Amino acid sequence: MTIHKTGAFPSEAPKRTVDSFDALNLSRPILRAIAEEGYQAPTPIQAEAIPHVLLGRDLMGCAQTGTGKTAAFALPILQRLAAAPADSPRPIRALVLTPTRELASQVHEAFRAYGRHTRLRTTVVYGGVSQGSQVRALQRGVDILVATPGRLLDLMGQGCLSLHAVEAFVLDEADRMFDMGFIHDVRRVVAAIPAHRQTLLFSATMPPAIRTLADSILRDPIAVRVAPESARADHIEQSVYFVDRDRKPDLLREILGDDSVTRALVFTRTKHGADRLVRQLLRTGFQAEAIHGNKNQNARERALARFRTRETPVLVATDLAARGLDIDEVSHVVNFDLPDEPETYVHRIGRTARAGASGIALSFCAFEERASLHAIERLIREPLPVIRNGVREVPAAPALPLGPAPGTRPVVVYRTRRRRR
Repeated sequence: MTIHKTGAFPSEAPKRTVDSFDALNLSRPILRAIAEEGYQAPTPIQAEAIPHVLLGRDLMGCAQTGTGKTAAFALPILQRLAAAPADSPRPIRALVLTPTRELASQVHEAFRAYGRHTRLRTTVVYGGVSQGSQVRALQRGVDILVATPGRLLDLMGQGCLSLHAVEAFVLDEADRMFDMGFIHDVRRVVAAIPAHRQTLLFSATMPPAIRTLADSILRDPIAVRVAPESARADHIEQSVYFVDRDRKPDLLREILGDDSVTRALVFTRTKHGADRLVRQLLRTGFQAEAIHGNKNQNARERALARFRTRETPVLVATDLAARGLDIDEVSHVVNFDLPDEPETYVHRIGRTARAGASGIALSFCAFEERASLHAIERLIREPLPVIRNGVREVPAAPALPLGPAPGTRPVVVYRTRRRRR
């Protein structure tokens, strides 16, 4: 049972500064794989979390995508399982639950990369594709299973897998599990794994519902928190354009035509809007693709692969489809539509300026989106600079709300064009 009060944040781990993975007591096979991946020093969450996970502690991690949290749980889990290999047939000893197929695939690849010099087997199961190859992989025996809730429960119901031997359970991006309505599925999965286990919960935010869930599944956990993205946005140049909705495509094309845009991730509110925008870009000579929930898994993976290699330099995405994407060197994030939830803005812009690099986040604000803009500015505690006629105007004082004067309509303010409605 937990020893902290319901909804309270558990005891927090002391901050650690570690210059090398060698200082984290990781095994030679793990260190070799880390070196081959090109990593030299652990990120803050890795330095703080790995020692506790190696000791078998339950952990609550508050960290955004892009902070290195996958390695923070993958490395110690691999080491602990490799130190005590299971007899054949291999039972599932570690279970990682993720909200999306894209994130599941990325976590699976991370386990494979970090564990390449161990004898551990990892596989991934998710919906949207045939289950045949997934079932065959399970039948061969796996040590580590990465899964989305729906497909996992389907396979459990068919008797294709058992979770009776799970020693380590990771709930990744718990807040998105709630947002996507998976909380009941999560509780069903938890009920199917042994009560005596190590549990690691990671979430970008810690609302009361997540803390209540943590209180019910964690035992005497240690807490690890890294600075939220809104506090780490020093390397992201954020700006907003006030623009009529029907002029947004023109503005986007002008921005994408600049040589400084090497890889752009563009967010739309709807799947239909993403497809429509891609068609508009293709008609005017821009290479672009869309990812969203209506695309099958193979199409999404092909689009992501082309985006990573810059064969397709523009990726148009909805928030759920982009959740969990970990792509380096995204030069620009463009909020073609402002999100309804201000926290989503923070998630979006965190796709640029990875690993200490710099990046640019541009937001298009139509007249009817002003309330969303003000909510974003309240969350990040500063007004966004406005770009007018190609000039970025940094506010002299952080007075909120920022935007067009009351009673006025916004104008198109990019480059030399200016249009009033």
